[in-house]
Amino acid sequence: MWKRSSPMPENDGAERLQKVMAVAGVGSRRACETLIARGKVTVDGRLARLGDRANPATSVIMVNGERLAADQTLVYLAMNKPRGVVSTMADEKGRSAISDFLGRVEQRVYHVGRLDQDSEGLLLLTNDGTLAHKLTHPSYGVAKTYLCEVAGPLPRAVGRRLLAGVELEDGPAKADAFKLVDTLGKTAQIEITLHEGRKHIVRRLMDEVGHPVSRLVRTSIGPIKLGDLRSGRTRRLNNGEIAALFAAVED
Repeated sequence: MWKRSSPMPENDGAERLQKVMAVAGVGSRRACETLIARGKVTVDGRLARLGDRANPATSVIMVNGERLAADQTLVYLAMNKPRGVVSTMADEKGRSAISDFLGRVEQRVYHVGRLDQDSEGLLLLTNDGTLAHKLTHPSYGVAKTYLCEVAGPLPRAVGRRLLAGVELEDGPAKADAFKLVDTLGKTAQIEITLHEGRKHIVRRLMDEVGHPVSRLVRTSIGPIKLGDLRSGRTRRLNNGEIAALFAAVED
């Protein structure tokens, strides 16, 4: 059972809780007050009440059990990286880089993980260093899904072998999930999910089982889906998606 919180002191950066929630997009201030009164909001692990204050930059605010991204200086973006673009913000060789596609994003953001130059699909960009670290650290095991075109035909034994694990030069690796999506003449389309992020891991796995990748598209990172986002475009994650990312890396 949640403990009742004491009113927060008038410290620097603290604002009325309902204002912080409204600015973060939860709803009108009146709607936010209703959520607080109904016991749907916690601040730093304590049940909130009307009159509480919170610092949007430091307070952990939960609404209906989901963490609220209250700090408006933090940016969370999804990008559909085109093939041929390098996963850097700027490239010393003059190649097309991620920053070429960010348009009017004023804050300085960083890519979460990488896709090699010949791969395409979902990248996450943020200036939230803590979340970015957790999303890329192997201990949190955030799954990533890829749609690949590989050399076919594809025997059923390939999927079983990938799920069981294969030995690479830097240690064993295996898929968390594998599905044959379609067969297209001498190529096959597969969907593969894994939670580790070693360099070129999907391509290396498929090379090892004798079916090299000719096209690779990352379609999801944890709860975030590429969906119908067009190549080269970015979009801001909504509150639900951000909350889902926080939930995916909870300690």
